[in-house]
Amino acid sequence: MHAPIDSHWGVVKRILRYRRGMTTYGLHITRSSSFALHGFTDTDWAGSIDDCKSTSGYLVFFGQTPVS
Repeated sequence: MHAPIDSHWGVVKRILRYRRGMTTYGLHITRSSSFALHGFTDTDWAGSIDDCKSTSGYLVFFGQTPVS
């Protein structure tokens, strides 16, 4: 951007503050000889008695590392 305005600088500051607060977080990948991709899902169809909504979840592993 060749002519940033105050709102742009505010966004930049917010991003930098976010990055500073995230330095202790990260993706921990363990060494594995397997390049297998495994996915697991679970679903509860209309399990909520109050509103009959369904819930679901999933987890994907690349080797031994969860990736989602």
